[in-house]
Amino acid sequence: MNNQDPHQLSHTDQKGKANMVDVSDKGTQDRMARATGMISLNAETVALIRDNQMKKGDVLTVAEIAGIQAAKQTPFLIPLCHPLQLTKVDVKAELSDQCVTVYSMARCIGQTGVEMEALTAASVALLTIYDMCKAVDKKMVISDITLIEKTKHDIIA
Repeated sequence: MNNQDPHQLSHTDQKGKANMVDVSDKGTQDRMARATGMISLNAETVALIRDNQMKKGDVLTVAEIAGIQAAKQTPFLIPLCHPLQLTKVDVKAELSDQCVTVYSMARCIGQTGVEMEALTAASVALLTIYDMCKAVDKKMVISDITLIEKTKHDIIA
């Protein structure tokens, strides 16, 4: 069991060096996390996305797929993340008059949470929108990437 000081960072050892947390003593739980973020766009960019006229293709669909792919790659991108067996990843990109808001959800049955997967999904979906629109919009701003919910529930047999 982890006898760590609750005020000590969980990803450092006694000497302050980076350390992957040992979750082997933790029980398996149904875990879920949701994240969100947004990218502000100029009116011309919004119109091009809405009319599916962006040269690189369907911006919202490509961003959603990129977010799903990114969630599955999280332990390869963030060094101390545990590889998880994800049971569901969902990414939705919603266009409004001034921005695209991305909502992501990741779920697994495991011993550690899926917050980083949800945040990575939202982040990469937003970066994909940026990449697909950068030729026509030089003032896009990605902001407010936030974890909005995380849950864990014991599995009852």
